[in-house]
Amino acid sequence: MTFVVYSDDFALHRSPGHPERPERAVSAMGFLRSMPFFEELNLMNPVALGEDDILRVHSVEMVSRVKNTVGWLDPDTYVTENSYEIAKLAAGGVVNACNDVLNGNESNGFAIVRPPGHHATKDRSMGFCLFNNVAIAADIIASQGKKVLIFDHDVHHGNGTCDIFYDRKDVLYQSIHLSPHYPGTGMAEEIGRDEGEGFTVNAPLPRGVGDGGIEKLLDEIMIPIAEQFSPDFIIFSAGFDSHHSDELGGLALTVNFYGEMVKKFSAIQSKIVCVLEGGYKLDVLGKGIASEIAAMLGKKLEFEDHFPVARDADGVIKNLKELLGSYWDL
Repeated sequence: MTFVVYSDDFALHRSPGHPERPERAVSAMGFLRSMPFFEELNLMNPVALGEDDILRVHSVEMVSRVKNTVGWLDPDTYVTENSYEIAKLAAGGVVNACNDVLNGNESNGFAIVRPPGHHATKDRSMGFCLFNNVAIAADIIASQGKKVLIFDHDVHHGNGTCDIFYDRKDVLYQSIHLSPHYPGTGMAEEIGRDEGEGFTVNAPLPRGVGDGGIEKLLDEIMIPIAEQFSPDFIIFSAGFDSHHSDELGGLALTVNFYGEMVKKFSAIQSKIVCVLEGGYKLDVLGKGIASEIAAMLGKKLEFEDHFPVARDADGVIKNLKELLGSYWDL
C-alpha cells in the first residue's frame, strides 16, 4: 500500500514571517484530501525518534544546541521551545516509514514532515533544517547491509546529506540543483572521497533549466548510474522549490515532471520513500506532492502547468560524463 506520513503537530514548529511555515504541510495535506485517490492512501502518524538514532549522523554538540536553544541558530534557522520534539517527530516519521517499506509492510509513500533536513550536516543545523531526516533513515537502512540511493531534487544543494555520506559507497547521493545558489556547495567536481569516490553525483544547473534538460540529465547520467548501483532502497529528498514559480528557486520544472522523475526511479527499485524538503509556493507544493504520489500509485494525473522556454543542461551533462566516466559506464 502507498502511505502518507503527516501530523498536525508539525505546526508547532513555527516562527512568524518565516517561509518554512506550518501552512506548507497543512495546505499540502488539504490538497491531497481533494485528490480522487486519497482514500487509497494509508495515513501514518509519526512517532518521535530517539536521540540515539539522531546521533548516528549528528554530533552530540549539535543535538544539544537544538535541544537547548530558543531563538536563531543562524540567520535562516529558528528554534522554538517545541522545535526539538517536533524535529524528532519528523525524523521518526521518515525512519518508521522507511522501515515499513523495507520490511514489506508498505509499498512506497510520501512523508509530509517538517522541519526539513537536507542542509543539516554532521555538526550544524542550517538552512531551515534541524536534523537530517533523510540521512538518518538512510544510515539505518544501510546498517542492515542495504544499498541506498538518495535523489535530491530541491533547488538548493543538499550539502548536509552530501557531507554525511561523502566517504561512503553504500549510499549513493545524487542531486540536481541551481548553481550558483545557497548554500554554495555541490560542484560537479565534488564526487566523494576515499571509498566513496564516485558515489556522489552533483549536477549544478544554470538558471532556467526545465523539464527537458533535467530529463536528458536523468536519462544520460542519473538513471544509468542508479541502474549500475542497483539500490535496495531509494529515498527522494523532495524539494519543490525547483518549480518554475517558486520565489526561492531559479529552475523551471513543472509540477507534472515531479511524478515523471518518480516513475523513472521506481523502474529501478520500487521501494521508494519521498520526503518533503523545500517548496514555498503552497499551490505548487500540494500539486507536486500529489504528482509524486500518483506516480507511486500508478495513477494518471496531469495538471495544467507549462513553462515554454527553458534552458538545456547539455554542458552539465558533458562535464559529468568526463568526471564520472571512469567510475560508471556513461
